[in-house]
Amino acid sequence: MLTAKDIMTTDVVSVEPSSDTAEAVRLMLDNHYNGLPVIDSEGRLEGIICQSDLVAKQKQVRLPSFFTILDSMIPLSDPTSLERELQKMASSTVDGVMTRKVVTVTPDTPLDQVANLMVDKKLHTIPVVDAGKLVGIIGKEDVLRTLMDRIDPAS
Repeated sequence: MLTAKDIMTTDVVSVEPSSDTAEAVRLMLDNHYNGLPVIDSEGRLEGIICQSDLVAKQKQVRLPSFFTILDSMIPLSDPTSLERELQKMASSTVDGVMTRKVVTVTPDTPLDQVANLMVDKKLHTIPVVDAGKLVGIIGKEDVLRTLMDRIDPAS
C-alpha cells in the first residue's frame, strides 16, 4: 500500500512567517502552487498560506449586524471574527494571512487517508510532518499522478 512518503514532494518551497505576502503570491503564481507551507528557522511547520487566504485578503469587509434592546446594541456576529478579518486584510506579511490550524499527515499515512482528507476537508495541499518538522508536501497533482500510474502504467 502506498503512503505519503511514496508520493510526497521532498524539495519543498516554503516561506517564513516574516515573508512578504507579495513574495508568497509570486512563488505561487510562478510555480503553479496552490499553497506554501510556512516554517520557522528550524523547519517546524507554523502554518500554511494558500491562494484562498490571499484572495480573502482582497474581499470587502461585511460589517456586523446589530439589534437594539433597551438602548443597548448587541452584535449578531462574533466581534473577534471581524477583527481577525480586518487584520488579515491589513497584513503585509505571511504571518498575518496564513492559516495556523493546518491539517497534516505523517510520512506513513496511507494514500487513501490522504485522498480522503483532501476530499472531505476540501484541501489542495497537505504538509507532511515528522516530529513537528516539515519533510514533504502533497498536492492534488501528486495524488492524480499516482492514479494515472495505476490506470496507465506505461506513462
